Amino acid sequence: MKRPRVAVASALASVLALASIFVLAGKAGPAASTGRPAAALAVAAAPGAKPADSPAGFWYGTDSWPMTISGKAPYSTPRIGSPYGGYIGMIGNWAKWVRGCGGRLAWSASNSAAANTNFTKYGKGIGTGVYWFAAGPGVDPHYNGTTREAYAWGVRQAAQTLGDMAGHHITYPVVFMDIELPGIAPAPDNGWNAVYTAPCSGRVKTPFIAPSVDRADFDGYRAYLLSHSHYKIGVYSAPSIWASIFGTGSAASIPTTDEWTYTAFTSSLSRLPSGWCLAGTRTCAQFFGGVTSSSPHALMWQWSGGGGSFNGFGDFDQIDKNRQP
Repeated sequence: MKRPRVAVASALASVLALASIFVLAGKAGPAASTGRPAAALAVAAAPGAKPADSPAGFWYGTDSWPMTISGKAPYSTPRIGSPYGGYIGMIGNWAKWVRGCGGRLAWSASNSAAANTNFTKYGKGIGTGVYWFAAGPGVDPHYNGTTREAYAWGVRQAAQTLGDMAGHHITYPVVFMDIELPGIAPAPDNGWNAVYTAPCSGRVKTPFIAPSVDRADFDGYRAYLLSHSHYKIGVYSAPSIWASIFGTGSAASIPTTDEWTYTAFTSSLSRLPSGWCLAGTRTCAQFFGGVTSSSPHALMWQWSGGGGSFNGFGDFDQIDKNRQP
């Protein structure tokens, strides 16, 4: 299932009842990094208790579309009740940037402000991070099939990303390049696997792009971001999506790049993650491109709300601040 970020806005208006909130007990051990269930079990929270992520240094947060955060600072994570550990918003969308393609921004000024307050005033979490909804070479208006042009297309997107970030209070040092196959207009694959007659046409001209050309797009984005800012480069994707775009060869290898994954995922909020696994289950974070959950580059896991899952509220994340660059 492709990750339909911009298609979930209306779903956030739904109000569902959450029967109980669970707390994770214990500390995640080696099982969390090997894809086996976390050792901790979920237990009911005591009245007034706020479930905290574990082990120490892990935080619960949200991303993209707004979620209501009530109460006074320091703020709590919506629907979960733990200290609000961070917000990651869509700072830019290629389809909005390219004239005539439409597209919206999955951004919440209020969620960003709450996350920044928790971080700057109370030392909780990471504050605000951002991602760019990236375009593959197939929707480049100047596409010619060369790695040189694909690299330049990545450069132009990175420059726009930094421009879009101006004026925002971004506290997290990693900017994520969102590489996915969203399944929505104007290009269901965002131009990573097919070349379109025009960026906004929705009509496929050539149903194939070489992994080396896709990789040049990523390399251009990465190089510009690193050379024109103090930010680090990260990627938001999933193992199956990454392989379908970049293959399994050298073009897919990014073992030293920071990552945010949305696999595996759940539509239920009844069990919370601990150390990259949902307590008492075999649902664990899976990274890609040569990065594993034990890698220092495994930074975030969108454990609910992504991959087409629907929990009735929005996107929930687990963030390992211990590994923050």
